[in-house]
Parts: sequence; C-alpha cells; structure tokens
Amino acid sequence: MRIERIETAEVHIPLRTPFKTALRTVETVNDIIVKITASDGTVGYGEAPPTAVITGDTKGSIRCAIEEFIGPSLQGMDLEDLDGIMKKLHGCILKNTSAKAAVDMAVYDLFAKSCGKPLYQVLGGHKKEIETDLTISVNDVDEMVRDSVKAVEQGFGILKIKVGKEGLKDMERIKAIREAVGPDIRIRIDANQGWTAKQAVRIITAMEDQGIEMDLVEQPVPAHDFQGMKYVTAHVYTPILADESVFSLEDAIHICQERAADLINIKLMKTGGIYQALKICGVAESYGVECMTGCMLESKIAVSAAAHLSAAKGIITRADLDGPSLCKTDPYEGGPVYDGPVIRMNQTPGLGITGVPVFG
Repeated sequence: MRIERIETAEVHIPLRTPFKTALRTVETVNDIIVKITASDGTVGYGEAPPTAVITGDTKGSIRCAIEEFIGPSLQGMDLEDLDGIMKKLHGCILKNTSAKAAVDMAVYDLFAKSCGKPLYQVLGGHKKEIETDLTISVNDVDEMVRDSVKAVEQGFGILKIKVGKEGLKDMERIKAIREAVGPDIRIRIDANQGWTAKQAVRIITAMEDQGIEMDLVEQPVPAHDFQGMKYVTAHVYTPILADESVFSLEDAIHICQERAADLINIKLMKTGGIYQALKICGVAESYGVECMTGCMLESKIAVSAAAHLSAAKGIITRADLDGPSLCKTDPYEGGPVYDGPVIRMNQTPGLGITGVPVFG
C-alpha cells in the first residue's frame, strides 16, 4: 500500500467559550486538516492548528510545507517502510513541526488501518480509556470559580487552571477555586511562561504554605529559561511540568539529565508527531520521568492521535486532551468517544475517524 495523494483543507469550529491564556485569546478553532489517500483507496487523517505564538506555525506555513515539500517527498512511498517515511518526513524540511505532526498522524492512521487494529494497539498499548482534565481560562476570579464549579458538575475531577498574567493575584484565583470545588478535585496550574523563576517560587510556595494542594504547575517560566525551570523545580514541593521547554528529543534529554522539571508534557504539534513523541517517551522511561500528553486548540482528529499515544504508553500518566470538549460541535464521524472527562478508545482500525466533511 503506497501513499498516492496528500490533500489539505481548513476546518472552522467555534468554541463554547473564549479560550484565554497568558499568551492569547481564541474564539474559534481554525485548523488545517490533512487527508492521505493510499493506493488501495484507504484514507488517513491528520490535523494541525496554526499556533504561531508557540510553534511559529501559521495556516499559510503549514499548507505550504505540506503541499510543496512534504507531500512531494512522501508520494509513492510504501507504508510498510514506516521508518523510511518518517525519516523522509523529518528530513525534507526544517522545523514546521505542526505540518509534520499532521502528516505523521495521517500516516500512522493509515498504517494502523493496514494492520486492521486501533492505533493504540499497534503502538503496543492496552488501555481502553483515559481521563482528561478540563481547562479553565484566565478571567475574573468569580467567573473562573463559576466555570470550575460547572466543570465539576459535568463530572470532571481534574481542572487545569490558566494563570500567569497577574503575579500574586493568580494565588487568589487558585485559592478561590480550591475553596469552591473542595479538596477532592485535582488542580493543575498552567502559567504559560507567565512568571519569572523567583515569582514562580514565591507564588507556588505561598500556595503550599496555605495548604492549597496542586497536582502540578506547568511551564512557570519562559521556554528558553532552563536554569529558571531547574531553580523552581528545586525550590518547591509541587511537581513542575515542562511544556514549551520541550519541543524535541534533545530538549527532553536536557530536561531529564538536568532534573530541570519533574514531568514532561508531550504535544504532537511540538514534537512533529507520534514518531518523535515515541522517542521522547523512551528517554523519559529511561530516566523515570513521567509524562503528560497535551494539545493546542485542536479538534477531534489531532486530539484522538494524542489519545491513542496516551493509551499506548505506560510512562504517560496524565492527559490534558480536552480540545473536543471545548468545541461547540464535532463535525467528524467515528473515532474515540469523548464522554466528559473519559476518553474511550475506538476499537476500529486506525484513529477510527471515518468521515471528515471538509473533504466532501
């Protein structure tokens, strides 16, 4: 079975509420969808969000990378040569990790379909379901409390709270949410690079001193500040998760060797897809560093690929895969079932996605 055709299209899905972080505010998912057709007519799907503020990728750069570089390089290659395809994918153009991720997951979708198994099983996994958190955007304290209580009422037992815009005022947000949802709800804090190292230690320590228990704090300092990340990790009790600091295998090795963070967040748009993400999982396993899978503002296709990876690898112990829960509608057919906090893996081949309307 050979790669015959690679196509791209755009999808636009409104969010239930605006998505607000320390870096940006977004109201609609505007992503690039990839469709790869094999020589026997089988199709595989992938997706890439244009998250320029994090990955540097725009809609134009993603489509250009796929249509002018990646597509022509992979056309005609045999899916049995999965390793060769991935080497060609990552070697034909520099960076462009989101474009690579979209093509990567479509190739893996096709490969798993050729095996007649769900992707997570092809990757060696056995977990039939995983649990995700739900993101609470940065807003006024009262609104964040209301959103948190509503999420708990919907069955979510893990909340990811966006902070990082107002320093010590962030502590007020977390304290109010903790009081509102009670002690049994797990709270994750995502500063999105919004603090300095000393600010982070001050804020996290203050919350610890007040008995505010946190599951983790994600990317408290700027992505390039490895020493700052290491300083925070060494001076607080709460586990620190490296997100924007880990794009590549080399970044993951550096974080693990330096013990600069307690956990690593794997996002397919940063790594360039499943192929490189599996290598990061291998490094994390060797150092005993647990991982979380995360997503950008992605719809069901890309999040399903990350869910299959999560279900496949034991070193991935946490999931932040709430993208489909944030969307007003699900325009696709098939795939994993998103039931509140529970993602139930499809038992059909590949990612399980059978219909993508933008391709007709």
